[in-house]
Amino acid sequence: PHPPSTMADADKSKEFYLRYYVGHKGKFGHEFLEFEFRPDGRMRYANNSNYKKDTMIKKEVFVSQTVLKELQRIIEDSEITKEDDSLWPMPDTVGRQELEVVMGDEHISFTSTKIGSLVDVEKSKDPEGLRCFYYLVQDIKCLVISIMSMHFKIKPTPMT
Repeated sequence: PHPPSTMADADKSKEFYLRYYVGHKGKFGHEFLEFEFRPDGRMRYANNSNYKKDTMIKKEVFVSQTVLKELQRIIEDSEITKEDDSLWPMPDTVGRQELEVVMGDEHISFTSTKIGSLVDVEKSKDPEGLRCFYYLVQDIKCLVISIMSMHFKIKPTPMT
C-alpha cells in the first residue's frame, strides 16, 4: 500500500521534467530518438530514421501522475544525481546522447557519446558513473517503449 498523496507530492510532480536524446548525423542524414515528459503528463516522442526511406515518427500522449511518480522513483533509485559527466566520453562522430532531468529544485544534465555496449562503459575513465547512466537510460527507454506500444499499434492487425 502507498501512503496517501499529499500537497507536497503534487508540488513535486509539477516540478518534474525529463528529456532524452540520442542521435547522429551520417549517410542517412540526422537520425535520432528523442522523448520528453512534461510536468502536466505530456509525453512527446520522436524517432527519425532515413534508412530505407523511413520517415519520422512523432507521437504525443498524456500519462498519469502515477507514471510520472514511477519515473521519478526510477531516477531516484538510480542515484544518477550523484554522478558527474566530466570524465565521460564526449559526443563524437559515433553520435551523442543527452539526458536532462528536473526534479523539485534539482536540475541535472548529462552529455556523452552514444554507448554501444557495456564494453564502451568499462573502457571509459568513469565506468561506475557511466554504468549508472547506461542502465538508467535503458530503464527509461523500456518504459517509453511500453507506453508507446500500449497507446499506439505499431503494426495494425486486420479486423476479422
